[in-house]
Amino acid sequence: MAAYLTCPMCGFEFDKTDTLCAHGCPLGALCTLIRCPGCGYEFPETPKVISWVGRLFRRKPGGEAPLPTGIRLLSDVKRGDRAEVMCLGSTASPRHNRLAVFGLVPGAEITVIQQRPACVVKVDETELALDPEIARDILVHPAEEAA
Repeated sequence: MAAYLTCPMCGFEFDKTDTLCAHGCPLGALCTLIRCPGCGYEFPETPKVISWVGRLFRRKPGGEAPLPTGIRLLSDVKRGDRAEVMCLGSTASPRHNRLAVFGLVPGAEITVIQQRPACVVKVDETELALDPEIARDILVHPAEEAA
């Protein structure tokens, strides 16, 4: 059985044995950090007991904290605006893998083409239509605020 991990930064789901640390790092056997192949973020592996307890006591939807300054939901970005993807949300990691295939990953530059009835974004030369619930789960940094 493969030990799949989920990156806490970008939500990318990957097999621990597929990381660069497992193949190329001379300290791989001694190091307690894991590097995400999707975004490069290094994080300590969470013991299974702590992971199970964390899922048991996870906050229920509805009591979300306010977003940091300059960060918005993709669903709140106006048509024609450009933005940089910061995070694909905290749920549904298989969805993150499917979006990554189309280039929608943290750090990607996107342009919002439309918001209704579906959110349509352009990533490089690819146009993606996203359900409104998916667009509400993606955090972005608008380009006009980045300058």
